[in-house]
This record gives sequence, structure tokens and C-alpha cells, in this order.
Amino acid sequence: MKASIHSRLAALAVATAGTVFAAADALAQSDEIFIPVLPYRTGAYAPNGIPWADGFVDYLKLVNERDKGINGVRIAFEECESAYATDRGVECYERLKSKKPVAYNPLSTGITYALTEKVPGDKITLFTTGYGRGDSVDGSVFAWNFPLVGTYWDAAHILVKHVKSKSGGSLKGKKIALVYIDIPYGKEPIPMLEDEAKREGFELIKLPVTAPGVEQKATWLQVRQQRPDYVFLWGWGVMNSTAIKEAIAVSYPRLQMYGVWWSAAEPDVIPADMAAKGYNGLTLGLSSERDLPVHKDIMKLLYDAGKGTAKSKNDVGSVLYNRGMISAMLTVESIRAAQAKYGKKVMTGEQVRWGAEHLNLDAARMRALGFGDLAPIKTSCADHGGVHRGRIHTWDGKQWSYTSEWIDADQKVIRPLIEASAKAYAAEKKITPRDCSKES
Repeated sequence: MKASIHSRLAALAVATAGTVFAAADALAQSDEIFIPVLPYRTGAYAPNGIPWADGFVDYLKLVNERDKGINGVRIAFEECESAYATDRGVECYERLKSKKPVAYNPLSTGITYALTEKVPGDKITLFTTGYGRGDSVDGSVFAWNFPLVGTYWDAAHILVKHVKSKSGGSLKGKKIALVYIDIPYGKEPIPMLEDEAKREGFELIKLPVTAPGVEQKATWLQVRQQRPDYVFLWGWGVMNSTAIKEAIAVSYPRLQMYGVWWSAAEPDVIPADMAAKGYNGLTLGLSSERDLPVHKDIMKLLYDAGKGTAKSKNDVGSVLYNRGMISAMLTVESIRAAQAKYGKKVMTGEQVRWGAEHLNLDAARMRALGFGDLAPIKTSCADHGGVHRGRIHTWDGKQWSYTSEWIDADQKVIRPLIEASAKAYAAEKKITPRDCSKES
């Protein structure tokens, strides 16, 4: 009998302790804003995924260390490894959903496609900075998607504008080859490029590459045979450095190659060494700036204190590190915008969605945040992108340098494509578009 009583008391103690710990955990969560991190530090895309994740996490740490959180509300975060696999990304989303996240940054167009149908019901904001669906700029249909800073349709149009200027103002009779990874991300620019080909009179040669992209010899033999005037590279991870090496093997000039912003970072060119010299790519906001005020804060408050995320402080300021940092900053500023309306407290996903739709980061605010001349961003119900411009940077064998001024994507050209695609999606999913004129 005594043993039975002791067993019951022990069980009660364990249950009570569990309740206390659960309550403490719930209290901690209620006092913090939870932002999941979906990196890929393993697999074929790890060399590109790691610096992005380091930049993203370091910025969240910086806000906690320097500012004591967002208006005094600390940020909690947790990494969930996706390995750039859509099924694992969705699994991470479902697993972390119970912690009441306010936003997700999946860093994958495939995962974005899968989550686009989930976030409206769960009321979680989906940030896809520089990736995702081109039509999700239209917030009347895609209320929860925010392709901030630029979409692949913006990128395709900017690249066409740039090479047109390089070709004396006309692309008639020219050939442009799109070498792309054969997954949703790689296919995204095709509608825009097909539209551009009709309007500008060039021939578009589509050359898909099977993921992860380590085998491209047949692709570049076609490039050698057809000799396009320009090659646009839409790859990720090992595919990019492989493409540059194969271009070298068939003697295709790197000066005539242009990568989208996910194909123009250090991991893409360093494996090819000096032979990559002259290769061009689009930037997404920043290039490889390393000495901005935000970098100095990160070095002082994180790395000098042994709290940095990257293995080496030399990684701070690399192209993809900066991009992760920008993605985190835009998430934080969306939360801050929401707090300006709803109060300086923990926000809900729905409130953060409002903040993301009312971002207004002008040049002065960008400088105040320590991001130098990062392009101003202003979002609205009709425009979830906020800014549609980019610059070209070129690899000189050792570093990236800007080789163009800002180039704006012409929304008069792109917007009809956006609205037609969004309208078709709304009809397919039985979504009633919001009336943006009534949103405030």
C-alpha cells in the first residue's frame, strides 16, 4: 500500500512539474515574438544556404543584443533544417506552428508554393524576399505572401533591359539562352522572358538542367552549337559553379553571362577561380558590402563577444550573408510597423501581415538601420514587392564590384502579367480578391 501511495505521489509530482514547466514555456512564448528559421545547412545547397542563414540569425541576435528586442519585445527563434526539400520544409512549418510564429522565410520557391495555400488559414505571414511566385506581388489575391525587394519577373525584365542597352538599344535578331534548374524556382522567369522575347524580337532558348545541376555537359554543348548572344543563369548551389566551369570548357565568354541574384555570390565563382573573371550577376539590394554600420554593430556586439553565428567573422558581409540579413531586417521592420498600429507588445501573424503591407522604409530609415543606400521599400495592398530594381555586379577574379546604376523593372510591362496570373490563380482556388481601394 505504501509503495502504491509513493508511486501516486511521485506521479503527481512529475505531472505538477510538467505543468509548471509547460506554463513557464508558454509564459516565455507569450513574452517573445517567435520567428522560425528554415535554413539548409546540409545537402547539395548548403554552401549557399549557410551564409544566408548566418546573416538572418545574426540580425535577429543583433536586435536582441543592441535594442533589447523590437520596441523592448525580445525575439525567439528556432532553426529547422529543410535541406531545400519541399516536404521537409512543410514538415518544419507544421512542427513549429504550435509555437505561434508570426512569419516564415522559407528560402525556397518550392516550399513557398506549398505554404501559399496553408498560411491564409493559419494566419502566418510568408516572406519570400527575392524569390517565390512572381504573381504574388498582387496582394489583392495573395494577401499573405510578400515577395519583398524583387521577384523573378522583375529580375528577368531587368536583365533584358540591361543587355538591350549593351546591344545598342535593340535585341532584334539576338539569341538569349536561359540555363535554368528544372524546379519551380528555375521555371519562374519563363513567362516573363517569353513575353519579353515577343516584344523585343529576340529568340529565347530554354535549356533546363536536372537538379542539383552537377551534370551540364550536354547543356553547354548546345550553348556552343547555338552560340547565343547572352546566357542568363537561373541556378542554385553547385549548379552555378558547374555552369561557369562548363562555360569555360566550351569557350563561352563570361562577359556575356548574367546570373539572377541567386546565381551571383561567392560560392558560385570561387570554385572556378580566376577563370570566372568577368561573370555578371544581379544584386538583391546589396552586393558584398562589409563595412556598413550594421556590419560594425554585428562585429562589436556579436563576434567580438563570441556570439556570432558564422564559423568565421570573415563571412560577415558576403553576398548571401547580406541577403539573409536583409530578409531578417524586413521581417523585423514589418513587426515594428505592426506595433506602431497595435501597440508595443507581442504581435500576432495577422498583425504582422498588416505591418508587412504597410512598410515604408525610405532612404533615411535605411541609413538609420545601418544599411547604407539600400533601395527604399514601400508596400501596399496592390504591391507586396515594395521595390522593383536591381544593379549588376561583376566578379573581377577576387571580389564583386557594381558595374551598373540602379535599373528599374518597368511595372507597366510586368503588371499585366502579374494581374492575369493572379486572376487565374484566384479563379482556380475560388478566392475573392480584396478591393485594394478599400484597404488602409
